[in-house]
Amino acid sequence: MLWIALHLPHLSLQAFAATLTAELRQGPVALIDNHLVSDVNAAALRLGVKPGLKRNTALSLAPQLTLGEADARRDVQARQALVHAALAFTPSVTLEGLDVLLEVRASLRYFGGLPCLLQRLEQALQPLQSSVGEAQIASAPTALGAAYLARWRGDLQQGAHTEDPRALAQLLNRGPVTLLLGPAQARMGAHGDDLQGMGLRCIADLRQLPRAGLARRFGPQLLADLDSALGTRPDPRDWELLPKVFEQRLELFARADSTEQVLQGAALLLAQLVVWAQAGHGRVQCFELQMLHEARHRSDGPSHTVVEVALAQASADAAHLQLLLRERLGRATLAAPTLELRLRCSDLVLGAPPNEELFPTRQSQQEGMLRLIERLQARLGRERVLQLRPQADHRPECASRLSPWEPPTSQRRVEEALPSTCLTQPAWLLPEPQPLTERDACPVLEGQVLQLLSGPERIESGWWDGAGVARDYYIAMRPGGALVWVFRGRLALPVAGKHSGWFLQGKFA
Repeated sequence: MLWIALHLPHLSLQAFAATLTAELRQGPVALIDNHLVSDVNAAALRLGVKPGLKRNTALSLAPQLTLGEADARRDVQARQALVHAALAFTPSVTLEGLDVLLEVRASLRYFGGLPCLLQRLEQALQPLQSSVGEAQIASAPTALGAAYLARWRGDLQQGAHTEDPRALAQLLNRGPVTLLLGPAQARMGAHGDDLQGMGLRCIADLRQLPRAGLARRFGPQLLADLDSALGTRPDPRDWELLPKVFEQRLELFARADSTEQVLQGAALLLAQLVVWAQAGHGRVQCFELQMLHEARHRSDGPSHTVVEVALAQASADAAHLQLLLRERLGRATLAAPTLELRLRCSDLVLGAPPNEELFPTRQSQQEGMLRLIERLQARLGRERVLQLRPQADHRPECASRLSPWEPPTSQRRVEEALPSTCLTQPAWLLPEPQPLTERDACPVLEGQVLQLLSGPERIESGWWDGAGVARDYYIAMRPGGALVWVFRGRLALPVAGKHSGWFLQGKFA
């Protein structure tokens, strides 16, 4: 087996800082847990604020310090985004405290080896760094061994990856004994001072002591974890599963009074949504953003505002989803300031995304048209973006109708939605047939005699609704080479006080 561990030492702090404005994130920020500082950013550290200080002490050192309360639910949600990113590389993903572990032995061949897999994994984690922080990554033949190496930042910058159990044992022997007191072993926190007081500095010192005495003093779990890390004891795991429906929430640090503030928080949720879609090897077809309003500002208004964004073509591009959401929010009215955002998506289109091509093709042009239609729908509303749909009627003026545009469900429908390049009839028709004069049995348009190229194409239809027509259609050419579509009425057709004769119906582009 080969395990990769993702350790995020500042996950709690980053999950809180992600809800702040850009100006506050650049200043000093600290996280409070049980009235003590648990983590700080670089700006706070430069001002002397360190973990372990009391709240009042930290504020006395940095009055401009932004404080946030630790929230276990917020941490779990941030870690869940990391789990979704890991599931795109292997179905064998498990948890160790706030660390995420991946068993990747079966995935190495597909990704081209461990170095390529690690590179792809780091790229997949980049969109999440704003909400979870930078991950420390290590690999080892055991799950706990990889977790310990990821937490240990000593002299392992170049050697935190090994596939040899003996090399892993040598690395762990040099590791500090405090590795066993990490986040996943919080139950051992009471014994940290005792281990240090006994003169135990590294794990090798601990392994030299009698096991029976260590078990009596510190309990059997300490040795069990160490044996699991070294691979001498089985370490069964429960695997994480990808949820079928994406549902995430984000509590804002300050109330959002404008759509720009809402978009800042929604961008974090959209990044997690895209990671979830990629883990399921799919793309997003539709998502819903719910904005919960502050109660004391609602009066008799709604408690929340829901904005739905439907895509003409499923996508896993976070920038494109954010652009559509921006257009949609531009038409929405906030009933009251927003305190919390919730994003939900259940429409996941499975399958590989369209191929990216070097040269433009018909398929890439259609995708560009779909992107444009999506933006128009988001900005104007779905009911205002119309398309021509064919109707079963031979009369040209009745052969199509306007209806709200709907996304195609297959490649065949995409081709039907766009005009064909080989038309026997013009795509552009006049609102009403234009009467033409006649010279030598040929129609005359603007004083020029038209040359008939093809026809007649006879159309007799409409007898059932009282608007029957009987026409002979021709494709004609003007002296300059332009093509037009004309017909001769075979029944009396009153147009501008005249009867049957030649009429202009449309023009070819």
